[in-house]
Amino acid sequence: MSQFQWQSRKTQSGGGSAFNNRPGQLSQNVIALNELKFTLHQRLIEELDPNKLDGLGKDKAREAVEQAARTLIAQEMPGIVGTTRDELVSAVADEVLGFGPIEPLLRDASISEVMVNAPDTIFYEKEGRLYLSSVRFRDDQHIMRIVERIVAPLGRRVDESSPMVDARLPDGSRVNIIIPPVAPKSPTVTIRKFRTDKMTINDLVATGALTNELAEFFRACVMAKLNIIISGGTGSGKTTMLNALSAFIPDTERIVTIEDPTELQLQQGHVVTLEARPASLEGRGEVTQRDLVRNSLRMRPDRILVGEVRGPEAFDMLQAMNTGHEGSLGTVHANTPRDALARIENMVMMAGFELPVKAIREQMQSAIHVVIQIARFQDGTRKVVSVAEVSGMEGQVVTMQDLFRFEQTGIDSDGRVLGELRTTGIRPRFTEKFEVSGIHLPADLFAPAGF
Repeated sequence: MSQFQWQSRKTQSGGGSAFNNRPGQLSQNVIALNELKFTLHQRLIEELDPNKLDGLGKDKAREAVEQAARTLIAQEMPGIVGTTRDELVSAVADEVLGFGPIEPLLRDASISEVMVNAPDTIFYEKEGRLYLSSVRFRDDQHIMRIVERIVAPLGRRVDESSPMVDARLPDGSRVNIIIPPVAPKSPTVTIRKFRTDKMTINDLVATGALTNELAEFFRACVMAKLNIIISGGTGSGKTTMLNALSAFIPDTERIVTIEDPTELQLQQGHVVTLEARPASLEGRGEVTQRDLVRNSLRMRPDRILVGEVRGPEAFDMLQAMNTGHEGSLGTVHANTPRDALARIENMVMMAGFELPVKAIREQMQSAIHVVIQIARFQDGTRKVVSVAEVSGMEGQVVTMQDLFRFEQTGIDSDGRVLGELRTTGIRPRFTEKFEVSGIHLPADLFAPAGF
């Protein structure tokens, strides 16, 4: 008998025949399973002592709930046996302690993103591709119950007066929630899972994201303290690349990271992590990324890493790059290196200074050395598609030149993208920084393909 006592209250289980999964009956089986899960969940809510569960710790609390569910099933639903019973017990435990139907998706290490569009429409991303999941919520109220479980511990709220919220799960995963009336059809939840296993530059080479030669070039750029912007679309792997490049920063340097929310996993011993904070329910206490960038300049940083440049902090980041804080890295949402500079220019204008466009562009061309462009292809793979040098100014135009470029040659029979990352034959102007830093790259690294 579990440590939680049950009152005897018989219910009609309908036996286990509904879960035989015969062809053509899958939808009815799922509906029946969901009904049983709901019934058990309601009983557990009535009978369990939440205070006792909170004091047990995560693992012991789950063991207690699972044992209580098995006891209740044996007493009230004896026809549910075998694998079906185990699945039901696990699902009920997810309802009581976790995030309901999507908990198994969050536990799956191979899944990178979970998207709840409606109670019966849940997608997940795996290896860069989207799949429709078989899991379901009962209705919109079921989704909202999980939403409340997400935001309540954070002191946040989501309702008609505040229908959108960005939050972070205890494991670091990013959550975006938007509810009616802004999302009129259904509450929508998007969870970008936090990777506990940081991908190294060698891992990226192994997956085909870049070549060994380019990895060596990136190592030289970081060690020579070039300022680098990583550009790409949503889910293209910008943060993963930033994490990988950060491994080349010497352990003797003081690094300040600025993020919203925290995602970077640096291994160096001298790292200060700063995270932006939204305003409270009363509209007070907001700390923006710009506040953090400006404050970081008073913290004696050797490197400043901005997880994602998305607003007026771009102005202060350029100022830092131009005033002795070389070797800074950041990411920006853009589809090409040229677009990345245009985005940064627009964000500098958001800072509120009446600066001429030419002055902003002069700041950019003197501050930024390299723009790395990453893309996610239709087969789900993520690759470096170009590496561009910011080479100077011609009139009022910032000049750039591609050093490396991915050339797609086709798609194979399995839908995989075929192509090769090649050098353009242009030697960057900043190679003298490598020599000054004692970094020696192969003489033919920038030789055009075929030479």
